[in-house]
Amino acid sequence: MSQILVYVPDNSRHSAEVLTLARGLGEVAAAAFGDEAASLAAEYGAASLYKVDADGLDDYFVAPKAEALASIAEGKEWQAVLVPSTDEGKAVAARLAVKLGTGFLTDVSALDGEGVGTQEIFAGSRIVTSKVAKGVTVATVKAGSVAAEAAPSEPAAEAVDYTVGDDAKKVAVLETVEEPPGDRPGLTEADIVVSGGRGVGSAENFSLIEKVADAFGGAVGASRAAVDSGYYPHKFQVGQTGTTVSPQLYVAAGISGAIQHRAGMQTSKTIVAVNKDSDAPIFSMADYGVVGDLFNVLPQLLEEVEKRK
Repeated sequence: MSQILVYVPDNSRHSAEVLTLARGLGEVAAAAFGDEAASLAAEYGAASLYKVDADGLDDYFVAPKAEALASIAEGKEWQAVLVPSTDEGKAVAARLAVKLGTGFLTDVSALDGEGVGTQEIFAGSRIVTSKVAKGVTVATVKAGSVAAEAAPSEPAAEAVDYTVGDDAKKVAVLETVEEPPGDRPGLTEADIVVSGGRGVGSAENFSLIEKVADAFGGAVGASRAAVDSGYYPHKFQVGQTGTTVSPQLYVAAGISGAIQHRAGMQTSKTIVAVNKDSDAPIFSMADYGVVGDLFNVLPQLLEEVEKRK
């Protein structure tokens, strides 16, 4: 059976999705960084487990993690090495590909048994298939590409004895600032995302978007236009230059649907759009569209949601 190595940096849903995709390709070996990552790997079907625990692993930019992953990958017959397509994951994958002497694919939404990956390019306006021309397939997997499905296992575990080398110490992390978690789920973890755009009109008016999100138990998002206008913090931006989401339900209120925004939410299972402009591009991809003023429509939605609680 084909062997798939998965980089598991944490216990996020994104990591669970990559493990789920890998199970469809072959027997999964997980390179888990930490106890929580190891537990997730077992929950999502890893047959074997490389548990990485080294002093100073997080004291330097991603090079130590790429070096540790390479120590696991080198000298073995892997069909593919899969990595969550986060900023860190892409940096790890690029370094790993150099160490293994192969190319790598970024942001794949699917991968077949022959190593052919599917990617959405040009802000999602084109779909292409790509394949590494030489060596093992190293690929970063886009969030929301598959639904995470648990498959509890009891993987054979092996501790990885790794020491951070001098080459991995060239960029040190001087300070890490962790923002306290809010009451709402994170954008990439939420099953429901309610986003506001330029049509919301002001930062104060975003309270309506928050109320709708809270009624659904979902996350709040914003378009680039809303963020650039100062209506909402940048970390909540959905789009090509923000966060890519793929929830079960995506509500776009006052968002025209520029290609940059569509690239970050077009894989959502159900899309509902509310906009005064009947010609807004967002309607071309919405499953349900409401032509109307969001300040009239959303309060009615809130009322109906509250009735059903």
